[in-house]
Amino acid sequence: MRRCFLLRARSVVRELCRIYVRMIEASGLTRVFTDSQRGELIACRDVSFQCHPGRVYGLLGPNGAGKTTLLRMLSTLLRPTSGAARVNGYDILESPSQVRRSIGFLTGDTGVYLRLTPEEMVSSFGQMYGLGKPEIQKRMAEIFELLDMNPFRKVLCGKLSTGMRQKVNIARTLVHDPQVLLLDEATAGLDVVASRAIVDFVAHCKQSGKTVLFSTHIMSEAERICDEVFIMHQGQVLGHGTPQELREKSGMQTLEDVFLDLVGRQ
Repeated sequence: MRRCFLLRARSVVRELCRIYVRMIEASGLTRVFTDSQRGELIACRDVSFQCHPGRVYGLLGPNGAGKTTLLRMLSTLLRPTSGAARVNGYDILESPSQVRRSIGFLTGDTGVYLRLTPEEMVSSFGQMYGLGKPEIQKRMAEIFELLDMNPFRKVLCGKLSTGMRQKVNIARTLVHDPQVLLLDEATAGLDVVASRAIVDFVAHCKQSGKTVLFSTHIMSEAERICDEVFIMHQGQVLGHGTPQELREKSGMQTLEDVFLDLVGRQ
């Protein structure tokens, strides 16, 4: 009986955190680039949203929609032209180092050090985050088991397949146990098996209570793994909600149909 009570209490706490704790808060984020020939290019325009713990959020849109620009601003790699954002309670402009410690940022084209083994590479990133050797070893043991990396942990990255290299990138993203994960087209260029490993990884992060913001242009992928979706086009968020809510509001059968309907109104 006591066990049932504890399980129920934990469930209530998780639900309260999901509703009230804001791991990402963006308000009016805008980024304008200046091109010598074309003038001002607005990559992100007045984007506002919130993300809570234990949820997977999808940034859904074609290449050039502004997804990468938005994630780069949230990760402090790119300064917004206007607007504000907080990640894990830290302002991206006032406390960039704390923001970077709170996030794991993974892109589809992140490279690996070919002359290092996965073990050496992940350990190096752990040291950069200020982790001690015992903590690094503990985290690597957990992550390598989770991602089934032990068979190739001592193989040079230059000899690994594309899918294996992406697992190495996931491991270095997770080594400091970030509460927020920003994944930019993380399955781009991967085969079915490697893509499935990413999807399983996202599901594990959700179960661990982490906040995942996942950008993709693959509609079926977003429909499968995201709790909520932000549909982006030309730097703007055109629609937001759960996949089911978006389908019901539009009367469409798939997210792809929802997207095409929203874009067609512009």
